[in-house]
Amino acid sequence: MASPTTVSILKISAAILPLLGLAAPAVEARERKAEVAPYIEIQQILVADLKDGSDVLTYTSVAAGVDSSIYTRNAEAQVNVRYERRFSYENNVGDDDIVTGLARGAIQVVPNLLSLEAGGIATRSRVDLRGEAPSNTVGNIDNVTQVYSVYAGPNLSTQVGGLDVNANYRVGYTKVESEDTGVLPPGQLPIDVFDDSISHSASASIGQQPGDLPFGWSVGGGWEREDASQLDQRYEGKYVRADVTVPVSATLAVVGGVGYEDIEISERDAVRDINGDPVIDNDGRLVTDKTSPRLLSYDQDGIIWDAGVMWRPSRRTSLEARVGQRYGSETYFGSFAYQPNQNTALNISVYDTVSGFGNLLNDNLANLGTSFTSSRNPLSGELNGCAFGQGGGLCFNDVLQSASSSAFRARGVNGQYTYNHRGWEAGLGVGYARRRFFASQLGAVAVVDGLVDENYYANLSLGRELDAYSRIDTNVYANLLDSGFAGAPNVLGIGANAAYYRQIFPGLQGTAAVGLDSYEQAGFDSELTASALLGLRYDF
Repeated sequence: MASPTTVSILKISAAILPLLGLAAPAVEARERKAEVAPYIEIQQILVADLKDGSDVLTYTSVAAGVDSSIYTRNAEAQVNVRYERRFSYENNVGDDDIVTGLARGAIQVVPNLLSLEAGGIATRSRVDLRGEAPSNTVGNIDNVTQVYSVYAGPNLSTQVGGLDVNANYRVGYTKVESEDTGVLPPGQLPIDVFDDSISHSASASIGQQPGDLPFGWSVGGGWEREDASQLDQRYEGKYVRADVTVPVSATLAVVGGVGYEDIEISERDAVRDINGDPVIDNDGRLVTDKTSPRLLSYDQDGIIWDAGVMWRPSRRTSLEARVGQRYGSETYFGSFAYQPNQNTALNISVYDTVSGFGNLLNDNLANLGTSFTSSRNPLSGELNGCAFGQGGGLCFNDVLQSASSSAFRARGVNGQYTYNHRGWEAGLGVGYARRRFFASQLGAVAVVDGLVDENYYANLSLGRELDAYSRIDTNVYANLLDSGFAGAPNVLGIGANAAYYRQIFPGLQGTAAVGLDSYEQAGFDSELTASALLGLRYDF
């Protein structure tokens, strides 16, 4: 997506680098391969509440999944999907069905002209930042919901008479299953939760690299729309802009752009009872009043601009930093990428965008490469929130911090570091995410208008091959969550786990894992749990 409204700064940099006359940061060529590895697992897990020694849960897990990667001349894809059925031995704890996975792929329909790409994710998200923050999600867990999101679309890239022509379109769908927040701090009322949405994104641009002219240029436009079922919320944004790149030296260029943008977000009111209170359905969500007129929650249009520098001291290092005016205030964004060799990569991005829950999740998927490692919690089997690859990584914490139904302005910084060498595999993701929500003062969710929530997070994964038959993996995470609601204390979640894997004979692997997870909330319930697992996995 060419629009800086919803596309990561890393993609913006990649699009502008050719105008500087420089190639993108080098990525090591991959051998052609096609690997599909289905597997089944059976595990026995014990979870103990260390703050209440009598609360011990045991259950059996049966899972099936597939890990696959395909790299050919015209196609690239990676899929990591897992279905798990949990059988509890406690009468007051029901059985669970869990689907988790991450997938990205691209195929060249017409080489060097037209390609198709797609992506999908199935994972868990917190429902409300004010509620519990469990990591090992087994048993009767509140404030955690299943999330599904997929997208697909074509990309066109070609040259016409020395001009670079690019266009793309994307359609996506996002679904949040549960709305159960569980118990909230005293005095806090539930807020409406995202249900599902359909999003569209399209852009086109034409430009020219420096050569015939002493500068590079491009002009383009784009359109985005997300229609969410909850309160019939609609986000729509349109823009046109022109950009120039002026080389100052062989490694430095001045960049800038100016354009016009129009963003509008609206919703409908909820059905009201005889007392004027919003009506809630059996699923715990507000009932939309289809006859209500549209209520405007955000309306911003006018001139947008930004300017900055791009620095490329080598093929493996790039830096871009910009400042400008957008969304009615100052905006700052940029990126830094450093890949000294095929084993090490560092990526940092600063972003500023207006979006909805589904749109932002689709954007993150689109920015994930087709070669990645999606680490999992060895005790719950669920995704840890970050994916890492040779060229860097991507974390989904900025969107999965809560499943709010309202659109927002998201600002923050993400950093990912990866290292893979001599049997060691390490990935570190850290970041800060800030969202300011938009809602009509005349609607049923007026309480969230102007609300600002914040999330500080870190995730470290470290693995080591001990020998040809065994390896060990560890994960450490931390999250500090501030909901922005008056009277709602911050929530701190921290934890660590480790797993040992041993090949028993070809295809059969044994697993032993332990973990410790905790979350704390001042003046409210806190939790400290220890977990242990023994399991077998067979790869076909």
